[in-house]
Amino acid sequence: QVQLVESGGGLVQAGGSLRLSCAVSGRAYSSYAVGWFRQAPGKQREFVGHIDWTGGSTYYAASVQGRFTISRDNIKNTVYLQMNDLKLEDTAVYYCAAELYNSGSRLPGDYNFWGQGTRVTVSS
Repeated sequence: QVQLVESGGGLVQAGGSLRLSCAVSGRAYSSYAVGWFRQAPGKQREFVGHIDWTGGSTYYAASVQGRFTISRDNIKNTVYLQMNDLKLEDTAVYYCAAELYNSGSRLPGDYNFWGQGTRVTVSS
């Protein structure tokens, strides 16, 4: 079992920055890779990026490439999503999720455990 708790969401001006945190705990937490997803009202859940918990390799959706960065702090057992140059279309609830097999999947159904989400609102 793995527990994930997101934090750091809030209201930010367009062009600004925000850092989200995903605290990971539970049995064998280091065996899980972590993905970030987001979901806006009326839209499907969208892949944002992925990080290997043990190896630290990352990749991103094209829509956020160059603006968002995923990192980890293994001492704190926390994964971060640094969001820069935020745009109105980045407004969504952001979720972190853990997968057992480190497939790097972009599909929500391939992830085993989910946090409750943190809301990000970008103002015009």
